[in-house]
Amino acid sequence: MASGGGVEEVTNKQVLFKEYVSGFPKESNMHVSTSGTIKLKVPEGSNAILVKNLYLSCDPYMRPRMDQPTPGSQSYIDSFKPGSPIVGYGVAKVLDSGHPDFKKGDLIWGMTGWEEYSLITKTQGVFKIHHTDVPLSYYTGLLGMAGTTAYIGFYEICSPKKGERVFISAASGAVGQLVGQFAKLSGCHVVGSAGSKEKVDLLKNKFGFDEAFNYKEEPDLAAALKRYFPEGIDIYFDNVGGKMLDAVLLNMRVHGRIAECGMISQYNLEQPEGVYNLMSVVWKQIRMEGFLVFEYYHLYPKFLEFVLPHIKEGKITYVEDIAEGLESAPAALIGLFTGRNVGKQVVVVARE
Repeated sequence: MASGGGVEEVTNKQVLFKEYVSGFPKESNMHVSTSGTIKLKVPEGSNAILVKNLYLSCDPYMRPRMDQPTPGSQSYIDSFKPGSPIVGYGVAKVLDSGHPDFKKGDLIWGMTGWEEYSLITKTQGVFKIHHTDVPLSYYTGLLGMAGTTAYIGFYEICSPKKGERVFISAASGAVGQLVGQFAKLSGCHVVGSAGSKEKVDLLKNKFGFDEAFNYKEEPDLAAALKRYFPEGIDIYFDNVGGKMLDAVLLNMRVHGRIAECGMISQYNLEQPEGVYNLMSVVWKQIRMEGFLVFEYYHLYPKFLEFVLPHIKEGKITYVEDIAEGLESAPAALIGLFTGRNVGKQVVVVARE
């Protein structure tokens, strides 16, 4: 730890992105560096904030950010830069601020670096944490991007009605586990799919799903869905795309709604799979809509108003998979794509 001109300078452990990825990502595509340093002061005249990172979020959308950008490629978010830290959602404490909306000691969630300390220059999309009577790590998931995603996708995109039949893929993940619980609170019949017996048990016994199944044990997904939804599916919350989406299209009811949240089955494929049953959208007058959560962040206060009372009354539970230490972050992120995590994957950088 050095001090120059009265400004403290400290070492700053970082997870650096090494190289663009083709196919399945590996831990070796990232590198934990201990050679960096950072001054614990915002540069003079800047409206940035300097933060100490506490919790980092591992999310499936981070995989496409590892792809090499190509001319004309259509992505809503920039690729990571080789040699620079991985960037993602996190929870942090403000150490210094040049921004009028943030002061030293504030707790925030938003986009930050995979490092011990970050200078955040783009503060739009950074939220101050006002409710600290819940675990702070919840702001990487339940009370952060994942929770808002579940809320927007289910209520704003799908407009559920009591008694409707809801199917959720990747249902034990950060978003799926919440969509299922929101659907139960709305009086819907809820079925989820996951990739292990442990996760299926979690869906039925902890999250209150009516039914759940392990998709890896179903050679015919369309037949499996027919078994769980003999009268068809009203709402499908899609986190996986691919073959599951194709099977769902055959099992949708007339005027069904599909929220396209993500397609994790496609992220590591060099050639994406086709979807063959799209005529069902026409015949059954299905509404299928993709959405990006940050286009809806203006509804974040409304989401908090809805969800906080349910958490405090014990009506919503949230399962996290905690990895300790910044050096564990690369393995935690890669684990998302093999289904290693159980629940929301969080990395603890430091506890307050």
